[in-house]
Amino acid sequence: MLYEKLAKPILFRMSAETAHHLTVGGLSVLGKMPGGSRLLELGWGIPDAPELHVECFGLSFKSPVGLAAGLDKNATAVPSFSSIGFGFMEVGTVTPRPQPGNEKPRLFRLPEDEALINRMGFNNVGAQVMASNLRRAGRRKIPLGINIGKNKTTPNERAEEDYRACIRELYGFGDFFVVNVSSPNTPGLRSLQHGDELRRLLDAVNGEIKAQAERVGDGGKPVLVKIAPDLNDDDLAFSLETIIACGVSGVIATNTTIGRDGLRNPLAKESGGLSGKPLRRKATEMIRRIYSLTEGKLPIIGCGGIFTAEDAYEKIRAGASLVEVYTALIYKGPAINREIHRDLRALLKRDGFRSISEAVGTDCRNGGS
Repeated sequence: MLYEKLAKPILFRMSAETAHHLTVGGLSVLGKMPGGSRLLELGWGIPDAPELHVECFGLSFKSPVGLAAGLDKNATAVPSFSSIGFGFMEVGTVTPRPQPGNEKPRLFRLPEDEALINRMGFNNVGAQVMASNLRRAGRRKIPLGINIGKNKTTPNERAEEDYRACIRELYGFGDFFVVNVSSPNTPGLRSLQHGDELRRLLDAVNGEIKAQAERVGDGGKPVLVKIAPDLNDDDLAFSLETIIACGVSGVIATNTTIGRDGLRNPLAKESGGLSGKPLRRKATEMIRRIYSLTEGKLPIIGCGGIFTAEDAYEKIRAGASLVEVYTALIYKGPAINREIHRDLRALLKRDGFRSISEAVGTDCRNGGS
């Protein structure tokens, strides 16, 4: 309520990117202040609920709801985002070398559609500076995923070098790594989702994970692949076949879409990736397809259009073990976590599930839609 009544009207008078930087910058400062994280926990933290605990790809999550990549691109506000009720979070997308991203304006709000369009282009400070930011952030309070990509100037035939470089620099700071091959804002990136290019990339990523694990003496880190919602059935099946063959730990479904169906705001004509409510059904259907094609054996993080507990539950019943929010945080503020957390518990009780994991994929297994 505080966000929607006070902060949101002020932020929405600014350009979307200015508001973004102001918010993340403010949270970064607050997280460094003595007692700052505790203050955020008191305001927006969630109570522990064992029925919402999730064990997935070797990690433990106290809530199935996480923060998607793209908001804290440079990992400057990890302590603060870790204190407002998320069960996990992603930072990035990060590239080996710093890059400015695409020309401004490149981030647009579509309030009538409760959506965003972005064509940021992997603007970030680079892997080395992100490592410094995460070192200063200290001990991780929730599982942290590092979303990695390639620099715009790196040709696809050398893409694996960039992904390996990110892992080498950041291995000690992430609990899992996400291979981003699905952003529509880096030319040619989405072609890495297919066939031999995907296999070569994932083999290189797995090789670097193994090398780093041997160097530090641990058991390795999970690797996930973030895919686009716009893959057709044949391309999706082929990509999943490669992902499974390469021993990847899971997928994130989905990234933003290049589709524009049903939008009312005139900014719909802007190029870039669309996120928010218009993506909800497409992302859920992609989760359902992945769960069915893999017979529920490949863990899925569902992302796209989650604004309520019902939205999250829809994706969980379609096959997602975990879910992520992004755009809803912009429109509804940090209170969204408490709301989803409370209402998910009620939905589980209504349907007779003892834990959130029991609900995963039930619509597919029961023939629901």
